[in-house]
Amino acid sequence: MTAGSRGDVAPFTGLGHGLARAGHEVTLVTHGCFEPLVAGAGLAFHPLPVDPRAELESSRGRGLHRSATGAGKMLRAVGLARAALARMTDELVAAAEHSDVLLLSGSLGPVGHAIAEALDVPSLGAHLQPLSPTREFAPPLLGGGHWGAAVNRLAGHGVNLAVERVFSSAVPTVRDRLGLPASRLGTGRRIRAGLRRPVQHGFSPLVVPRPRDWRRGLEVCGYWWPYDRDTRLPPDLTAFLDAGPPPVFVGLGSATVPDPEGLSGTIARALRRAGLRGVVQRGWGGLSAQGEDMLTIDEVPHSVLFPRVAAVVHHAGAGTTAAGLRAGVPAVPLPVQFDEGFWAGRLVSLGVAPCALPLRGLTAEALAAALTRATRHAPYRERAEALGARIRGEDGVAPVLRTLAALAG
Repeated sequence: MTAGSRGDVAPFTGLGHGLARAGHEVTLVTHGCFEPLVAGAGLAFHPLPVDPRAELESSRGRGLHRSATGAGKMLRAVGLARAALARMTDELVAAAEHSDVLLLSGSLGPVGHAIAEALDVPSLGAHLQPLSPTREFAPPLLGGGHWGAAVNRLAGHGVNLAVERVFSSAVPTVRDRLGLPASRLGTGRRIRAGLRRPVQHGFSPLVVPRPRDWRRGLEVCGYWWPYDRDTRLPPDLTAFLDAGPPPVFVGLGSATVPDPEGLSGTIARALRRAGLRGVVQRGWGGLSAQGEDMLTIDEVPHSVLFPRVAAVVHHAGAGTTAAGLRAGVPAVPLPVQFDEGFWAGRLVSLGVAPCALPLRGLTAEALAAALTRATRHAPYRERAEALGARIRGEDGVAPVLRTLAALAG
């Protein structure tokens, strides 16, 4: 079960495919708009009624851009998520009633664990970000960083309280839907009980080592790679790649932006100032680029395209960050909101990105300078190539299979 943007869904096509190859029957429960993505991985599908893109493009969703701080965005996101969750709860229950075990993304964990408890089936957290409080870094949903050990952990608990607010009405609804009496425990205590269940984190320990103060049962297992059934690139993209030196990929994935035309112009000027060709992915933000030295594309497998580019400019979402690391190419992250600042900081600290440039206030001059460093300073590519080789050797599915076997036993 997962909810959110494409980046919150695609990794679970790879995890699900790996579980299916091991003999499990897998149903991916997510938004109806992602049915083609799920079908391509050969998994069963149960649709949820909310369209995440429509939510982001609504007046409430556009309000996220008016918040300049992580805390401000978090408060706006809580209201958005509460409204969406209320429309999804019935379908989450319906899907769970035909399941033997629930694997739950961080976005649906608390309500999913409540459903599992009510139906007396085991549940396992399957998180794409480190959501549990730790002294080692500030909460990723607030952009990460290091605010001091005590403050880091305290802020992590604060974020969990905000998450509790999202689910505070959903858990009683679930119990009522299943004909159960009201819980004797408060919502917060029930959610914290859910957080004591086992969790596998789908990112590499080379990128985020397991925090030393995490409790037993919180594990970092390696990335779950999106399942790409069709590994061919469109003919026009192949021709563009073959026609000159490796271009720079620019894409913001499922992020929306308030001024797509203005941002597209900034990107084009930066690429030309740095003397680089560009492949610009339209994405949910509606980016585009014109000219013989640039090509605008729609969705393509990052696993096929990224090894052929000079660098990747992206919003630092968890999935795109992972794809760039896997390909072994330098990055220039342009974080927009939530955990993107955290992943951008990781890329810089790993030495595969020269700097992070927040999308708010981005200039062509700053982006051109970062691109020049990323593509012409050899150590960035050397470090990226070495790290990519190690990440490609990891198996993120095997630890999940072991945990499932332990739950069944």
